[in-house]
Amino acid sequence: MMMIWRAMMVWLLLALPVAAQPTVPAEVAPAGPQVLIIDSERLFFETEYGRRISADLAEKSAQLQIENDEIVQSLTEEERSLTQRRPTMDPDAFRAEAAAFDTRVQEVRRDREAKTSELAAEATRARAAFEERVQAVVASIMLERGAAMVMEQRNVILSVRSANITDDAVARINDTLGDGTQ
Repeated sequence: MMMIWRAMMVWLLLALPVAAQPTVPAEVAPAGPQVLIIDSERLFFETEYGRRISADLAEKSAQLQIENDEIVQSLTEEERSLTQRRPTMDPDAFRAEAAAFDTRVQEVRRDREAKTSELAAEATRARAAFEERVQAVVASIMLERGAAMVMEQRNVILSVRSANITDDAVARINDTLGDGTQ
């Protein structure tokens, strides 16, 4: 029932009677849908800017994984050494070394979790900065087409093809912002 209601609302929005729309001379307002649609995921993954951010984050993630693998290998070797030396060690000395090893493992785990969290926060900040800079480009397309609003593709149930400006926005973002470093 809710899907039918949404479909009807979108249809009504797109099919408002001409009399209910403000009268603007044809030479001032371009003809086209009053509601435009954008796929923000495509904007991120298909623009030079979004691809650069993705590549930077992937590189940092890979570097973090390499560090994690090296640390795991080092700790595994240290644990193996401790296990092999145990039969020849004084029990109190073994317990002390084992406790020190456990403390180091816990510190490493906290450090690794902090670095993973920082990388996730960096990804969130980069995505927010991308969306903020891209918004101006999308707004200019909206104004040029005389539209009243832009909706996210995943919120649209039914639309005319000409309402989707994602391809135009990708091209304009590439032309305007490039990879986002300027």
